[in-house]
Amino acid sequence: MERTQDLYANGQQNIEANLADQEEMNNTMEIESSPIPQPKNCKRWLRISIYVFFVLSCQALSTILGRLYFENGGKSTWMGTLVQLIGFPVLFLFRFLSKTKTPKSTDTSLRNFPSFITLGSVYIVTGLLVSANSYMSSVGLLYLPVSTFSLILASQLAFTAFFSYFLNSQKFTPFIVNSLFLLTISSALLVVNTDESQSTTNVSSRVKYVIGIICTIGASAGIGLLLSLVQLILRKVLKNHTVSTVMDLVAYQSLVASCVVLIGLFASGEWKTLTSEMENYKLGKAPYAITLASIAISWQVYTIGVVGLIFESSSVFSNSITAVGLPIVPVVAVIVFGDKMNTSKIFSIILAIWGFISFVYQHYLDEKKLKISHTNHVGGPRLPVDEGQTNIQIV
Repeated sequence: MERTQDLYANGQQNIEANLADQEEMNNTMEIESSPIPQPKNCKRWLRISIYVFFVLSCQALSTILGRLYFENGGKSTWMGTLVQLIGFPVLFLFRFLSKTKTPKSTDTSLRNFPSFITLGSVYIVTGLLVSANSYMSSVGLLYLPVSTFSLILASQLAFTAFFSYFLNSQKFTPFIVNSLFLLTISSALLVVNTDESQSTTNVSSRVKYVIGIICTIGASAGIGLLLSLVQLILRKVLKNHTVSTVMDLVAYQSLVASCVVLIGLFASGEWKTLTSEMENYKLGKAPYAITLASIAISWQVYTIGVVGLIFESSSVFSNSITAVGLPIVPVVAVIVFGDKMNTSKIFSIILAIWGFISFVYQHYLDEKKLKISHTNHVGGPRLPVDEGQTNIQIV
């Protein structure tokens, strides 16, 4: 009887021990399955919401203010270019105040930073390309209605896919081909069949309109080349993908571009007309300075939003928010400047949005496939678990 009670007690203790072990294992699995605690998760989504607001608001605001500068007496394309870049110290401030921490890695490749000459070459090349893109977009914004300018500039996604095919081995999937086709047709509708070109009876106005179209397409192609080139640089040269690395790249290339634009401003002689331009500005001297300062700040805040979304979420999500913001500009332009929203523009917006969705969805599929591949590579294949055994994966 006592032996029976002892066996029962031992069995009960074994059951309780097993239950305790099982409960501890379940708790461990629950902790591991939720890598982000709830308070941190809320803070993360708050930061994402702020970055989304930065991108959507400043993307439209900077373009509208740029047109407002030209609309009310601003004539200097070099000044219109400079204000897109000169606010780069804001990026250094954001980098200093950012509390983003990157985990230390034992990988020695991450510690082999590029040499000073390599970094300098990267900053100079990308800075020259940024200055050219900014100048061409400034000329396009001067000669074209905001709605037309924004819709043509949206073709940068098509150029990005095109240049990525050669620089980053981008595969032309059906979704990418569909996006290229739709964005090309969207821009072609505005170039060939718009009422603005028919209403400009003056030869000089037609020439300016054509120049605006060419410069905007050139800026769109330049932006696509820049994005593909930066992707190549981050993969091959700047292998330490942190917020600081990307912020340094953006800030220093803006510094180089600002120096190039300043040289152009003084070499062209446009700096001599800035005083009279401010005095004759339709809204007054103070609004003139406020407009230029607002353009400079809004562009940099937009950049902070884009980079922040990349590191808080993904590049696909950042591209998605940017794509969502592009059709907002033509609608705002109709309200602020009274741009005509004809049939070709409406159809162009629809095709552009369709192309955006196709482009972003393909990148979503690529990133999802990459995450699955990375998970399988790190965790290893999931083996079948026999009874009494535990499949432990080291992550």
